[in-house]
Amino acid sequence: MQKIRNFTVLPSLPETLKGLRAIAHNMFWSWNPEFVELFRQIDPEKWEQCGHNPVKLLGTVNQSRFNDLATMQGFIYQLKQAEEKLNHYLTSPGWFDGTWTKEKKPVIAYFSLEFGIHEALPIYSGGLGILAGDHLKSASDLNIPLVGVGLMYQKGYFRQYLNADGWQQERYEDNDFYNMPTQLVRKKSDNPLTIKLTFPQRQLVAQIWKVNVGRVSLFLLDTNISANSPQDRLITSALYSGNSEMRIQQEILIGIGGYKALLAMGLEPSVCHMNEGHAAFMALERIRHLCTTKGLDFEQALEVTKAGNVFTIHTPVKAGNDEFSPELMNKYFGFYFPKLGLNRNQFLALGRIDPDKGSETFKMPVLALKLSTWRNGVSKLHGGISRAMWAELWPKLPVEEVPIKSITNGIHAKSFISPDLDQLYERYLGFNWAEEIAEPQLWHNVDQIPDEELWRIHQRNRENLINFVRKQIKKQMQRRGTYHTELGWAEEVLDPEALTIGFARRFATYKRGNLLLKDAERFVRLLNTTDKPIQIIFAGKAHPNDEQGKEIIRQLIHFANRNDVRKRLVFLEDYNIDIARYMVQGVDIWLNNPRPPLEASGTSGMKAALNGALNVSTLDGWWCEGYSLNGGWVIGAGETYDDPEYQDKVESEAIFNLFENEIVPLFYTHSADNLPRAWIYRMKNSIKWIAPRFNSHRMVAEYCNKFYKPAAERWDSLASAGIEKVKTTAALKNRLKEEWKNIKIDDVEVQVKNNGTAVPLNGNASRLQVGCELEITAKVELGGLNPDDVAVQIYHGTVDSWGNISRGGVKEMTGSAEKGKQNTCIYTGTIKCTRSGKCGFAVRVLPGAKDLADQYEPGMIVWEATNSN
Repeated sequence: MQKIRNFTVLPSLPETLKGLRAIAHNMFWSWNPEFVELFRQIDPEKWEQCGHNPVKLLGTVNQSRFNDLATMQGFIYQLKQAEEKLNHYLTSPGWFDGTWTKEKKPVIAYFSLEFGIHEALPIYSGGLGILAGDHLKSASDLNIPLVGVGLMYQKGYFRQYLNADGWQQERYEDNDFYNMPTQLVRKKSDNPLTIKLTFPQRQLVAQIWKVNVGRVSLFLLDTNISANSPQDRLITSALYSGNSEMRIQQEILIGIGGYKALLAMGLEPSVCHMNEGHAAFMALERIRHLCTTKGLDFEQALEVTKAGNVFTIHTPVKAGNDEFSPELMNKYFGFYFPKLGLNRNQFLALGRIDPDKGSETFKMPVLALKLSTWRNGVSKLHGGISRAMWAELWPKLPVEEVPIKSITNGIHAKSFISPDLDQLYERYLGFNWAEEIAEPQLWHNVDQIPDEELWRIHQRNRENLINFVRKQIKKQMQRRGTYHTELGWAEEVLDPEALTIGFARRFATYKRGNLLLKDAERFVRLLNTTDKPIQIIFAGKAHPNDEQGKEIIRQLIHFANRNDVRKRLVFLEDYNIDIARYMVQGVDIWLNNPRPPLEASGTSGMKAALNGALNVSTLDGWWCEGYSLNGGWVIGAGETYDDPEYQDKVESEAIFNLFENEIVPLFYTHSADNLPRAWIYRMKNSIKWIAPRFNSHRMVAEYCNKFYKPAAERWDSLASAGIEKVKTTAALKNRLKEEWKNIKIDDVEVQVKNNGTAVPLNGNASRLQVGCELEITAKVELGGLNPDDVAVQIYHGTVDSWGNISRGGVKEMTGSAEKGKQNTCIYTGTIKCTRSGKCGFAVRVLPGAKDLADQYEPGMIVWEATNSN
């Protein structure tokens, strides 16, 4: 091959405009509308052509235009204002500074396979990436010392277009990193900083790109460099593409490579947060690093790192999680597990539900669950589903106590609020409403907004959406080769005054994008009601390998082509953040009808609600918490059916009934001043309830308070205490494992205390009165353990029809050594009967040492035997 000498050309900006470059290279502009307007003013047409990418814009605008701008005092003033705002933002303290009392701040690393920050940086596919992007933005706004870690995809996710039959087609476009808001991380020599990974019979090299997201840095690994083979250069080619081998390569890169990249840049994280299981190999590398640098063995290093690892689960079904065959794991980790001091079976057991089942695949979420102390689902409902789904990892532990908590997702408000509504909130809620968004009291001021002002802005946003849709439809028709004489139809599609419904999301089968087609003729009648028209906008992509999802899109396109609905129903191709913004800002109704309980959370409805839209959804994901009376509608009552076809029929009818009998009449009922005041009342109720609860500032602060801060403190305590404490803690854990089989609960006695008297509890059918107390005494044989090594507890609550304690509570028991008997203690505790009905209790033993990273060690729980009294 010929030798090519590379160099980078930067736009030549006049001195007075040089601030544009710094602003363009910090994604802070993406959630500040005045910054976006500044770039749009440079050249509105090129701004659209550049995909709203300011770095690319600066490289395409003619020099003469820059010279003209340099003489325009109004533009210079706006630029100076933007520079001052960015500098003030970067140097001012934030929420975290008021909550962290120690001198040295921790480093919190957030690993995600995709990040959806803005359409100018297309390295995302959907909800997981948008959530990750919002997480970074709120971490920046709150000044949390967080860094993001991901992959820099040469082609990103696929671009969608539909053929004449409505079948989804995919194309991939190269990302030009040098014309994006990204910069290579370089060494002092100015050469790119790289890291190396060992792959079978070769070394993989990756360079690191940096994206400034406000105060937060996002680091993205890239293998498309000449040091790698042509095949390895494709590892970071595209998101969610390729076979299992490509997936394991990407997940090794983000997990092991991502952690190595942080160390190479001098960033050793105290806390590592895995957003889904894709980056779970990071936990192994963290262990290996401690083994190598501190001389620890695997168990010792595990105890340290586990306390600093956070894992967020997103997938509500096991089949949706990544897993790899033992053969593939052996191929890529055969050289690696000896470095951990493990044999093959011990290593593979880390990713298995049943460690002894040799044929079981290696599951990434299992690895993440086992190597983390802090675990959560992404809504209250999903937390419960996750506890039930992974309960096998904690045998004998009641499902409700499985150590997976819930932190409900939220959205970054400034990224999705319409500019006009943003200004309205500033007038009535205060200039800093977005910073104080999580304060419910603030949102009571929504009642002070005049109905006519709120409705006028909402109507304007709907008009903006319709204009945008018409332009998009025209582009789609031109791409398909529609005759010029027919393009005029695009100017007539949809009605700016009609009730407008939005449905936009990934077209997976469980999301049921075709649910309204279950009764196509009834749907047609609903769309064509002349005096009370409704219209619906669909958008979304199916995974390239999801034939069923593509078929749903095809069905919608065929239906949309009917002459009697083609002006009332449209499908927007190539759904992205830009389309999402227009939709959530302009629709009246956000429709969401997943088949419960398969929606982990969902966030698009939160964005629509912030902009005044009302949600219509099944009781799934976040809507179980987001629904409020007079603030939206529920499809059905949360029932599930064994026959999915029957469930679809029932719930499609429920949707039609809601629209025909409630939603449409309410929307078109206007007062004497031509305002739909009852509708506006619901808009305000929805905003007041949803905005303060379902935002990413609340979400990230919750992660910080519940996980990041205690995890960082735990990491610091172990690091500052030295190696001996770590070794002592690991030795205790090993002793617990060895002696646990010798623990036995004997001679449980119960005294009923009521009105100053105490009598023994007789039999299982004893009848007690509310208010009395049970004093419980248990003799516990500890084997070779000390009393401080264990926690003896009373687990109590109501008893269900199967004889199990439901939603039990825990009461600690206190112990003292039994006279004359070695390693036997007498424990006592008291519980109060606070409710009537069938109740029960059981005595149990768990690890109790405070130095352990996790009290709920799998397999370490002893219950009183059933033949005990």
